[in-house]
Amino acid sequence: MDAIKRLFNWLRRLLFQPATKIGLGVLVLIGFIGGVWFWAGFNTALEATNSEEFCLSCHTMEDNMLPELQKTVHWQNRTGVRAECQDCHVPHDFTDKIARKMQASREVLSHVMGDIGTREKFLAHRGVLAQREWARFKANNSKECRNCHDYDSMDFSKMRVTSQMIMRSAAERDASCVDCHKGIAHELPVMEGMHNPAFDSLVSEAGSTKIKVGETYYNIVPQTLYLDADKKKAAGTIEVAAPAKVIAHENGMTQIELDMWRKNKGFGRVWYTHFGLNIVDAIIEKELSRDESVVTVKESKEDPMTGLEWQKVSGQFWVEDGLLMNSLEPAWDIASQTYDDNCSVCHRQPNPASHDANQWPGLWSGMVGFTNLDDDTGGLVLKYLQLNSSDFASSKHAPGSPENTIQMARP
Repeated sequence: MDAIKRLFNWLRRLLFQPATKIGLGVLVLIGFIGGVWFWAGFNTALEATNSEEFCLSCHTMEDNMLPELQKTVHWQNRTGVRAECQDCHVPHDFTDKIARKMQASREVLSHVMGDIGTREKFLAHRGVLAQREWARFKANNSKECRNCHDYDSMDFSKMRVTSQMIMRSAAERDASCVDCHKGIAHELPVMEGMHNPAFDSLVSEAGSTKIKVGETYYNIVPQTLYLDADKKKAAGTIEVAAPAKVIAHENGMTQIELDMWRKNKGFGRVWYTHFGLNIVDAIIEKELSRDESVVTVKESKEDPMTGLEWQKVSGQFWVEDGLLMNSLEPAWDIASQTYDDNCSVCHRQPNPASHDANQWPGLWSGMVGFTNLDDDTGGLVLKYLQLNSSDFASSKHAPGSPENTIQMARP
């Protein structure tokens, strides 16, 4: 009672002081009440924007995302527990939540501008949207998922044997849920033809490379080969990591010489840098592959492993400037990181040197289907695996040997 009386007396003195002090008392009281009112209003508005009703008020979400979610166990299940939009896509910590709200202003603007206002526009942007959200989950180690699914609370004995193996391994590594569970609540985007932003850094670095006639460089993004600098006639394509000797440079175009091998079988369109190894570096147009004015055959020899005849061939072609580099290290950094990120989340990925270069294409084709890699990125990873395979641990393909005309990857 004494404490209440003291509080009452303090408020009375504060409000009924002489005129010179009334302003301060009123100001403090109004500030306190205003702060409480503002915080209540702010929190109410914040919670309103986190509700499922608010999310579905955007027809893009209601028409595209909701039907997909309703087909999954997160919407309806035997326990009756439903995960709503905000459970997965709004951080639960206050500071992270506010940061996410600020980022969402860009998405609101896109909606107002109609960037994803139709089904067709939504599907066209879906790959970018999905990758952005996957990156967020990866960065916070799937924190929102773990509000419900926690490794420490899992009873592995109730899982299937195959699931136990994967989940125990994931728990030991504290793997992010999104590493293995992309597409668990929404359909996966179609990644074919998607652009990998990592290639932008490669293209930027290649654009600053000083090209010198007579030097050998490496192609870092698949591109078209031409017969002339005017690009009137396409001659084929040159693949990632293919070596090329520069012999001329003019008007934004570079003339290169390819000195490679091909199998003397059919049209011989596919060219390889290394004899006997199926590491594709160039593909020549069918009508030009046997044209002696374009392709020069230098020698022939038989592959003792297959009995096939291989020919040493060369040709001169033109490519656009900006995609040649004097080192493959930046490309290998991207390839190795991509391989680790995509192929170690559900099982222990094979060491590149555990298989030879001719085995990797078949192995990789069986694995890449379980990832969301675009064609260019998948091709880069395959080339990385082949050029780090067991074949390149032998003296035959050791760095500096006559057979090895390409810069070797890191061991």
